[in-house]
Amino acid sequence: MAPQPEQYDPADKPWYAVFGPDDGEHHWQPLPSRGYVTLKLTPEEMPYDTFTCGTQVLPPGCHVREHTHPQNHELVFVYEGTGRLTLEGNTYDIEKGSMALFGRHASQMVENTGDEDLKLFFVVLPPGLENWFRGLGRPREVGQPMPEAFERPKDIKKLMEKVGVAPPPKK
Repeated sequence: MAPQPEQYDPADKPWYAVFGPDDGEHHWQPLPSRGYVTLKLTPEEMPYDTFTCGTQVLPPGCHVREHTHPQNHELVFVYEGTGRLTLEGNTYDIEKGSMALFGRHASQMVENTGDEDLKLFFVVLPPGLENWFRGLGRPREVGQPMPEAFERPKDIKKLMEKVGVAPPPKK
């Protein structure tokens, strides 16, 4: 692991971080995503305030609802599984090694169309999406079996406004 951000002095020494596969802050996700998100680096854990990154696991048949990020860019890299990405109405098959950049306001949806988990690495610039996963999900312990499916919080619109996630524009 890395030195704590409050111990970092850029004039003193470089800062670094190394994470194992199970390291990070984990959150189960509600329907229709299910699966979980692992936050690897957020501004709270590092001396940088320009990005957040982590991983997301989408089980077969699950998807991330269509949405936009008015305040963020998101870079996504597929490191396992297969699926479909819908970006601004255009559909793309994605597989291990695929990468996509969603700019601000770009309508996006990710679906797992395969028989195994779809695993994504993401970087969000500037940070903020970490608070979406925290507010939307439920804490997860490594090795814990997937809980019964659960719905989004009732105050989802308030959470969306707070963290800068928006539904897709009406067509």
